[in-house]
Amino acid sequence: MGDLKYGRTVHSLVTALTNYNTTFHLVSPEELKLPSSVKRHIKEKNLVYHQYTELDEVIPKVDILYMTRIQQERFADPLEYERVKNAYILRNEMLEDSKKNLRVLHPLPRVNEITEDVDSNPKAYYFQQAQNGVYVRQALLATILGKNIKN
Repeated sequence: MGDLKYGRTVHSLVTALTNYNTTFHLVSPEELKLPSSVKRHIKEKNLVYHQYTELDEVIPKVDILYMTRIQQERFADPLEYERVKNAYILRNEMLEDSKKNLRVLHPLPRVNEITEDVDSNPKAYYFQQAQNGVYVRQALLATILGKNIKN
């Protein structure tokens, strides 16, 4: 959800998830849709994707809600950014009818696309996601430096 056109994390995640039996529900403003090259990759793996412009209709369907911010620096025209910057804001009450196993992820930092009341919801997993990223980076650096990692 969010900036699917320019978001590098979205492109990487979609590419990785095409190795599994994944159905993609892509939510973005028209001008920030997932690039055709990435959609083509999904199709080549014989997987399905659906495109939406409304977030509410997707939340009850998904196991993972990967949120991204709409990045001001990607817009040449400030008026275009102003038009879409608040297109999607996730609020805690929006998660009431979601699946019990839903996890909300976000690459961080967030701007205003996830309200702070979501932070205390057990479905909010973006802080744990960030912590896990620290551990992965530590392990990669240790491996590169030839250090043994102990439990």
